[in-house]
Amino acid sequence: MVKASTKAIRFLETLAIPEGPKAGDLIKLAPFQKKFVRGALADGVQVAVLSIGRGNAKTALSAGIALGAGMGKWDNQPRREIIIAARTRDQGRIAFDFVVGFMRSLPEDEQKLFKVRRSPRLEIEYEGDGGGHFIRVIAADGKSALGSAPTLVLMDERGHWMADQGDDLEHALLSGLGKRGGRALIISTSAADDNHPFSVWLDEQQEGVYTQEHRPAPGMPADDLNSLKEANPGALHGIGSNIEWLQGQARRAIARGGSTLTSFRLYNRNERVSGETRALLLTVDEWLECEVSEVPERKGQVVIGIDLGGSASMTAAAFYWPDTGRLECLGTFPSKPTLLDRGQNDGVSGRYVEMQERGELSTLGDQTVPIAPWLIEVINHVEGEAIAAITADRYKQAELGEALEKAGIRTPIIWRGQGFKDGGEDCERFRRAAFDGKVKTIPSLLLRSAFADAITLRDPANNLKLTKARSTGRIDPAAATVLAVAEGARIMGRPVHGGGRMVWG
Repeated sequence: MVKASTKAIRFLETLAIPEGPKAGDLIKLAPFQKKFVRGALADGVQVAVLSIGRGNAKTALSAGIALGAGMGKWDNQPRREIIIAARTRDQGRIAFDFVVGFMRSLPEDEQKLFKVRRSPRLEIEYEGDGGGHFIRVIAADGKSALGSAPTLVLMDERGHWMADQGDDLEHALLSGLGKRGGRALIISTSAADDNHPFSVWLDEQQEGVYTQEHRPAPGMPADDLNSLKEANPGALHGIGSNIEWLQGQARRAIARGGSTLTSFRLYNRNERVSGETRALLLTVDEWLECEVSEVPERKGQVVIGIDLGGSASMTAAAFYWPDTGRLECLGTFPSKPTLLDRGQNDGVSGRYVEMQERGELSTLGDQTVPIAPWLIEVINHVEGEAIAAITADRYKQAELGEALEKAGIRTPIIWRGQGFKDGGEDCERFRRAAFDGKVKTIPSLLLRSAFADAITLRDPANNLKLTKARSTGRIDPAAATVLAVAEGARIMGRPVHGGGRMVWG
């Protein structure tokens, strides 16, 4: 018996490319496309997820599958219903137009069996094989999918649907699939973070779910050749943009920086970075400029920034030597729940466990981190160093003050507010120090993750206030770093007295 995936591949390679430089040529599937078709149509698979860079023909591929499914090339159910779901009607029309384009490459007697309607909604009716088969487009409004019983669903660019409406639509479609043993194809470039439902589909292994992700390791230069190939496997097979064009675009994005570079990383490199750059404390590339292979030595006085957490939040300490710009940071969680369970709850999978393996994150205490013992560990981390000051949020002044006294720590304490007044100054001093190359640290997954979630709010006077981008984001290391670096900048900005004083008589 011929497998469904084999039938699908054979059918797809009889279709002609409807647009672009190779329009009119028959489709020749690349290895990564055949791999996805085989995985998506394998026995026992209900959901197939594909994450790949923009321009790698993921929508065209899934549109071809939608056409074949509508024609019953490997599924002979009566009255088949294929749904193309997208964020907006215009987005859905892209996949719809691919279906129409492929349809027109069929033999003329087959084409006569189709009726294409564009009003009141985008719809294709196939009258062959008993008739009553439809391919429809719907936008991200969950109510529009209620009552449907599709045999195939294509969710296009799922990583960029609106949060609430997108979730409602997904749930409605998946519940409808169960009525007829249907399948779902969920395709997109990467979502902005690990907490997005599209990222969760990729990260969590589930029975009946096939995943295929073309995403390079984080922290690579935007124009790195191997990672560009990893995110854009079609470029090696004449699909979409070629490698030379991608590298040229990467260099232009690097030169321009800001939102241009962030968007290139998100869409062309398929990285999980936020496309919103205006509110980020530092963009991913701005932070990567602070990571160096060899950090300066511990020299001069050290400033310790502290951010205390509760039972769910992380407790963090940052160590900054203003004379050299050296930065170190440590995070701590309570031991219950485990780091793996916390990662699952926070939507970051095994990232906390990886941080622990790298020596950046530890556990202490049971349900909460005991402050006094933790402070002793913090001081021991810089044993033998001259401590200029400890700086912390005045909101926890009583709690931290008692713990410092209990631990017997005698060090100057600088209390700072986290509102627009103190917070605005600290954020600006930190950003200036980072841009001036005065913050240097080894590559740190702890800090990289924290700054990816660290955004700022602005008041009418344009003052900044640090906050987190998502409810489960852990920005405590970033907050501690801002406190330490800002105080270090103030120390370096104070005049050095040469000795002697004038006495007025």
